[in-house]
Amino acid sequence: MKHTLAVLVENKPGVLTHISGLISRRAFNIESIAAGYTEEPDMTRITIVVEADDEYELEQVVNQLSKLIDVIKIIDLTGQDRVHRELALIKVTAAPENRAEIVNIVEIFRAHIVDVNKETMIVELTGEEMKIDAMCELLEDYGIREIVRTGRIAIGRGPISAKEV
Repeated sequence: MKHTLAVLVENKPGVLTHISGLISRRAFNIESIAAGYTEEPDMTRITIVVEADDEYELEQVVNQLSKLIDVIKIIDLTGQDRVHRELALIKVTAAPENRAEIVNIVEIFRAHIVDVNKETMIVELTGEEMKIDAMCELLEDYGIREIVRTGRIAIGRGPISAKEV
């Protein structure tokens, strides 16, 4: 089962390397990892999606992570009421005769065209993984030249922030 962990860490060089190294040394696959600044300038939030067969395996990962000096807090967002999204930039071949069809697909998915040239379009799409996968499947017919995806980010619903959990 995939588990989404929000890890609050001190904003220092090398912390992301330590965390990803620890997880990979324990033979867990990182499905996605995204890191970025938070509302606190000295804190970074890392969202990690890991595959764990059972709660014991997940507990091992959490326990090992919590031993790292720079880790402030770990929150398992799996099963909680949360919002999660992924961002994708998709460069698709856009011949003049196909552009209207591509624009229609983009509108259906509530995506945005962020760049156009003679041969290609770049589409920006935010949503759940299944939504991005579905749009990519439709755009394959036109020729996807490149895809860049951020991986999952997630935030719990309600008034309580991660640092207050």
